[in-house]
Amino acid sequence: MSVHIDVNNNPTEEDRLAILEPLKRFNAEQAGDGKSEKVAMFIRDDQTREILGGLHARILYQWLFIELLVVPEQTRGQGMGSRLMQMAEDLAVEKGCAGIWLDTFDFQAPDFYRRHGYTEFGQIDDYPPGSKRFFFQK
Repeated sequence: MSVHIDVNNNPTEEDRLAILEPLKRFNAEQAGDGKSEKVAMFIRDDQTREILGGLHARILYQWLFIELLVVPEQTRGQGMGSRLMQMAEDLAVEKGCAGIWLDTFDFQAPDFYRRHGYTEFGQIDDYPPGSKRFFFQK
């Protein structure tokens, strides 16, 4: 078999899936079926029902990954973020998860997660330039 490397600066989702599928098959052989379960918790405006923020997570390999957590500015300091985190933690226990992990930047909320008992397990300096990206687990 003859192969070469082809660079594409505008790959499609189909291109991405062509790379992802063999990786998923390999991972399933090594670690079992890694089916992902998604969950979202929304902060909504009571009158308009508009989504203003919330938490988006997925469960994979018995770990809950918090992908997004956004609390609208007008509701910050009212315990909304803490309630979302508690709901996510309760869900993780209910689903039999080994733990929860997430990432955040130094200009976002690392101290919030520390106050909620999350421990740092890694960081990337200068990402984005002049900032840090933190990884936490509980």
